[in-house]
Amino acid sequence: MSIRDTLNERLQFLKVLTPRGLKRLAGQRLSDTVAAEIPRAKKRIADLEQRYPSAGPRELAQRMIDQKKQLAAMVGGVSGIFGLASIPADLVVMAWLQIVLLVDIATLYKANLKAERPRSELLELLGYANGVNSFQRAGPKVLGKVAGVLFEKGGWATLGRAMPLVAAPVTAYINNRHIQSVGDEALRHYDGFGKARDKAKSHRSK
Repeated sequence: MSIRDTLNERLQFLKVLTPRGLKRLAGQRLSDTVAAEIPRAKKRIADLEQRYPSAGPRELAQRMIDQKKQLAAMVGGVSGIFGLASIPADLVVMAWLQIVLLVDIATLYKANLKAERPRSELLELLGYANGVNSFQRAGPKVLGKVAGVLFEKGGWATLGRAMPLVAAPVTAYINNRHIQSVGDEALRHYDGFGKARDKAKSHRSK
């Protein structure tokens, strides 16, 4: 991304942190979130490929992870300043950021997220990376409910959020770690998926 594109992305992200943006985000259906991010993910990937033409999928994926970590740190700083009252909003935004990252990496590795099974795998990865063994098949369908499940079952660290101002760098660090954890799980899953797909193609061509 160019500096201008990066600034535009951050400005769009800041709009999410408004009361209206958070309310809309919390009520957003997961399928709609994934569908909306697919074309955006393709654009982000194309921009990175243009900027780093010699980079392989893993390097591009890590760059995507790093971009989301920067945004996650912004969320942590905001939630730390507002203290405990902002924990739900923080969790909603973090759940959304992690889903966006999963869509980015899945799209990078050519997963067909328009199909039901890959979308279900994406949700499972989100849960697993946050310490939730498995989301039920009839589990959360709305982003706000996903955030609630992650809070109740996923062991999200919240001690630092109880101390406004002092907590800002703490929550930024916690959110940063969560993003990296989700990215690592996605890489383990989709990198293996990509290798298996390439191997199958190789066998078919023989």
